[in-house]
Amino acid sequence: MLKHHVTVTQGKDPYNTTQKALELLDPPDLKGKRVLLKPNASRLLPYTSGANTNPRVVEAVIDYCRDLGAREVAIGESPITGVKVTEVYEKTGIASMAAKKGVPLLDFDAEPYQIINIPRGKVVNRIKVTWHWADFDFIISIPVMKTHMHTKVTLSVKNMKGMLWRRQKVAFHQIHAPKTITGGAKELDMAISDMSTILYPDMAVIDGTIGMQGLGPGAGEPKGAGLVVAGHEALAADWIACRLMDIEPSEVPHLSFSAKDRGIDCGEIKCLPDDYLKFKTPFAKPPEKISFRYPGVKVHDKDSCSACQNTLYLFLERYHHKLGLNLDTDPTLHLALGKGVANLPKGTIYLGNCCCYMPEAENGIPISGCPPVASQIWDKLKPNS
Repeated sequence: MLKHHVTVTQGKDPYNTTQKALELLDPPDLKGKRVLLKPNASRLLPYTSGANTNPRVVEAVIDYCRDLGAREVAIGESPITGVKVTEVYEKTGIASMAAKKGVPLLDFDAEPYQIINIPRGKVVNRIKVTWHWADFDFIISIPVMKTHMHTKVTLSVKNMKGMLWRRQKVAFHQIHAPKTITGGAKELDMAISDMSTILYPDMAVIDGTIGMQGLGPGAGEPKGAGLVVAGHEALAADWIACRLMDIEPSEVPHLSFSAKDRGIDCGEIKCLPDDYLKFKTPFAKPPEKISFRYPGVKVHDKDSCSACQNTLYLFLERYHHKLGLNLDTDPTLHLALGKGVANLPKGTIYLGNCCCYMPEAENGIPISGCPPVASQIWDKLKPNS
């Protein structure tokens, strides 16, 4: 088996495109094994949004595993904070597909959990993971091809973060480490790399049939690329996927860190077809700031988590057109989220527990929650509130 062997296919039918990508790989030994499929199913959005994995891609992987003699195939996920995975399974069509195929759906937030030590961790020494983690012999990561505001992309390596138990995912965004350890790198990127020394898939199938560009991972625009990338080495598959998205993989810190940790020379990655870049479909990169989409709003964000980002996007989408009612004195509404935001104007809205308890928030409007909800923000701003 070629460890760094990756395949790329493009087509209009997600099931067939996935099948072709898998057929080009040397088949793994799945006879008699229990196989776990880990898609993106973390947001209450249809797969057509580009936020969640297409159920037809997952279905093709199920049939592939069964054809290779897998004893059991299951699907599992832990969604962003405040979302129930059962609702996402329904919303995306994964639930109906799984029922048709007779595949169990697992909730990775269900109790109990396991604590796993990370012996070589730089910023994370232990993690809480779903108790299902140890029940399977083989794990296949099936992410959507997406850009990400804080990590540039989110693909098969980062997708394993969805096996962390409940708020452990949020905790990755709240890590503070001295510069002597980080060397100036983001703690989030280092945490993902630390996690990947333990939580690492045996195989990757990246769904680029409908990806997400721009304000990923949850508020971007769908990108219909018709692509599927598959490989036995997840990092190699992510590396190729970045190139197809027209994003330089060596500039994605968590991938570079993981390659170094795993001793992978990304220059040795072999891809079928050799001219796979003919399938390149440039994705709009995440903007440095999101304020440009919403006139009169300035967002101050430093390493916020996906849950608080989701709240902010939802608030602006629902209520931005009403904000003029409350901007009589200052034409700009300042919104802060994440950790480490500082020197902000008086009256700034501080969203979420990471920033609303900072001393600076005393001169603003703190809205607590992990995450808060969009209606809470509007309740603070609407007339006569």
